[in-house]
Amino acid sequence: MKSKGFFIAGTDTDAGKTVAAAAVLVSMRACGIDAVPMKPIQTGAIVHDGTLKSPDLEFCLRMAQLHPDADQLQDMAPFLYEPACSPHLAAAKTGRQISFDRIHDAFQRLLRAHDQVVVEGAGGLLAPICGDKTMIDLMAMLELPVILAARPGLGTINHTLLSIREIERSGLTLHGIIFCETTPAGWGEIEQNNAETIARIGKTRVLGRIAYMAELKAGGETACRDFRNLVLRLIS
Repeated sequence: MKSKGFFIAGTDTDAGKTVAAAAVLVSMRACGIDAVPMKPIQTGAIVHDGTLKSPDLEFCLRMAQLHPDADQLQDMAPFLYEPACSPHLAAAKTGRQISFDRIHDAFQRLLRAHDQVVVEGAGGLLAPICGDKTMIDLMAMLELPVILAARPGLGTINHTLLSIREIERSGLTLHGIIFCETTPAGWGEIEQNNAETIARIGKTRVLGRIAYMAELKAGGETACRDFRNLVLRLIS
């Protein structure tokens, strides 16, 4: 069966999903795979030139140096919400409900046009989307192997192992974990032990560690180049 890409999930909000998604995307394209990003549900969208934009998707596109046309952009981010809250609440506040069918159709169109798709989730695995459906239901629908983004610091063992258990319970394949340093705290004995403990108890592998880069949010060309170089060193 042809590989369709990866779903980048997070242990919770601000666990580093977007940075992990960009890293996976850059590494795949560096290996000659025509991979593109997708952010099916974006809350906290920003208004630019009178249009809602997905900051997470824009980050991935910028890092991978991609410039899709308007139609593909719409498929890459089919549901955009300005309120920065859980998907189900953002949908309720704006009166625009989230459709799994629409996400599935957009995903399939991207897959027909490209080799693989790197899909980034929103929030944690059980973030509600619509009705009783949560983020993991969306993951199950797309049937992609999962890469889990996690913080390396104190508290991550519980969060990450619970996420691993939920992924396994849902019958999904966990490809591995990327630890994202979301603060400048650094990597020491606790972080190293956390990573080793999670890999051992969770029976999974650590795919890599992405160090904190304060300049990434600004998104200047130097930051983009440094990020791409970091990713290429990780896969070399």
